[in-house]
Amino acid sequence: MARVLTQLEILTELEPVAGQALDRHLSMAKDWHPHDYVPWDEGRNFPLLGGIDWEPEQSQLSEVAKAALVTNLLTEDNLPSYHREIAENFSRDGAWGTWVGRWTAEEARHSIVLRDYLVVTRGVDPVALENDRMVHMTNGFAAPVEARILDDTGFLHSVAYVSFQELATRISHRNTAQFCDDPVADRIMHRLALDENLHMIFYRTLCGAALDLVPDQAVQAIDLIIENFRMPGMGMPNFRRNGVLMAKHGVYDLRIHLEEVLQPVLRQWNLFERNDFGPLGEQARDRLVVFLENLEKVQIPRFEEQRDRALARERARV
Repeated sequence: MARVLTQLEILTELEPVAGQALDRHLSMAKDWHPHDYVPWDEGRNFPLLGGIDWEPEQSQLSEVAKAALVTNLLTEDNLPSYHREIAENFSRDGAWGTWVGRWTAEEARHSIVLRDYLVVTRGVDPVALENDRMVHMTNGFAAPVEARILDDTGFLHSVAYVSFQELATRISHRNTAQFCDDPVADRIMHRLALDENLHMIFYRTLCGAALDLVPDQAVQAIDLIIENFRMPGMGMPNFRRNGVLMAKHGVYDLRIHLEEVLQPVLRQWNLFERNDFGPLGEQARDRLVVFLENLEKVQIPRFEEQRDRALARERARV
């Protein structure tokens, strides 16, 4: 019979793995400083200090690049909410507590460098950006309601979510660089992507260890997260408009989500070849198979057909 453990028991059992993953992370992570990546000599004062206000023609960024950079920045801005979610569902002691603090400190660099870059280069309207930040951070972030259905399993849902979300963010950062047409922005986005990749490896390792420890509980959490997955910026202003623009031009879309995020992580866990699931685990895996098949054969082709028609209309207008 499959083991059923409480969250405290899972955290206690997995703390040695967390310690090893933390040591590995610290050995690979490279310190960097946001100020080194910002072209300060391009900066000018704004009206309060006798300068000039922002005007659209000052931006050298395309509409796709602006949408992607703002989405990425506002996502990173919501770090206090993410810290709260992780701290509540992990532990503040031992390796867990050290990781939560280290991860938060590393993530904080991302919003610092993105905002400094956009303000100094006048890439987007800084007033609109600040207004959106206020709205987004006031709303905060919480895991989907579906992930709170089962009691005492917050860790499993959190670690499953961030295993996919960190990789999705890495890919979004990397692809955003392609639309900026600026070597400075390119360097920033690739630096952020390196951080996100190391974060993903930590979480993927812990979720894989949870699969070995409590396979049925873990696969149920993974299925629930995948079927209800939402990017953390879901509630930000203009998220739908910017998300559609990013998807239409290939910054992040359903095929990328399936082929570059979901499938690689699931393969890493050997999820579809495992034979250690009980009845509940098998049911969860079967649901996941059906969901992924529908995503690949129905949802993605439908989206790509609509996208191709929209792009054709744009080309015709031009």
